[in-house]
Amino acid sequence: MLSEQGPASLQVSTLPAMSIAIMRVLRAELGIDLMNARAVLSRVLDGDYSGTLPEMEYLARALRKSGVSAAATRP
Repeated sequence: MLSEQGPASLQVSTLPAMSIAIMRVLRAELGIDLMNARAVLSRVLDGDYSGTLPEMEYLARALRKSGVSAAATRP
């Protein structure tokens, strides 16, 4: 799917104070520990976190439910 349709990115437009809320969602949805959540958060904030469009839409939806403005985008 990724090779056919290309990658999508997870974009967040939020204040740094929302970093904790973002990490909570990442930990819950991805099943990762705190150290890995910090690494993924850094990639998300840098605009460097990508995957398939359905994966990024899923995370964006979970983030929006937590009050974080998020969207899945394609380059």
